[in-house]
Amino acid sequence: MDKNLNIYGIHTILEAIKAGKHIEKVWLLKSNKGSLFQRLENSIRENNISHSYVPKERLERFKNKNHQGAVASLSQIKFIDIEEMVQKGIKESKSPTFLILDSITDPRNLGAIMRSAAATGVNGVIIPQTGSAPVNAAAIKTSSGGAFLVPISRVSHLKDVFFFMKSEKIKIVGVTEKSNDIAYDINLKGPVAFLFGSEEKGINLNLLKQCDCKIKLPMITSLDSLNVSVACGIVLYEKLRQNGNNSV
Repeated sequence: MDKNLNIYGIHTILEAIKAGKHIEKVWLLKSNKGSLFQRLENSIRENNISHSYVPKERLERFKNKNHQGAVASLSQIKFIDIEEMVQKGIKESKSPTFLILDSITDPRNLGAIMRSAAATGVNGVIIPQTGSAPVNAAAIKTSSGGAFLVPISRVSHLKDVFFFMKSEKIKIVGVTEKSNDIAYDINLKGPVAFLFGSEEKGINLNLLKQCDCKIKLPMITSLDSLNVSVACGIVLYEKLRQNGNNSV
């Protein structure tokens, strides 16, 4: 839990949700009961907010905060609507680039990806509302400020992003070791959204099937993959190279 971003108490968290504040995660006391607590649980689920149930010991450090068995972490980042992000990217660039991150769970990997995205002029990063690393202090620090330079959208379902991207004629490229095509041999010019999967499981198979094409990076040794943030940086610079080193 990030000390500087925490809010405490059932009423406070309910009001934050009602006000549309961006909540990274809520920690709830396992043994908590009552109608007000149930109302908070329902609101969390309705808004697809990441949450977990914890024992009393986990919240002991906040005993002077009157937390009522509920602590939430607010995001330092202002998220942008996915449609607004894409439309802005299309207007600003002839060859806009977007990143779709499928369950990247390590905040430092997320931050490193944001850093590469900022360095290469990526027009937007899309992350799922649940199952993804929070854009917290660790992610922001690793990004070296890149998290403040790249538009970030947080969505309920990545499959909806696919439908929208395709309706805007944006090619979705899955970056996976399961591909037979090397990134350097594929045309990456024009509007592209690169899909990267989680560190352990890779890209969800249902999402992978919906990609317009798949690419991989060449591996000289028996290693089958790179760290996701490293792979992302290489792919983004390849797109930059194909576009003539002047814009993505």
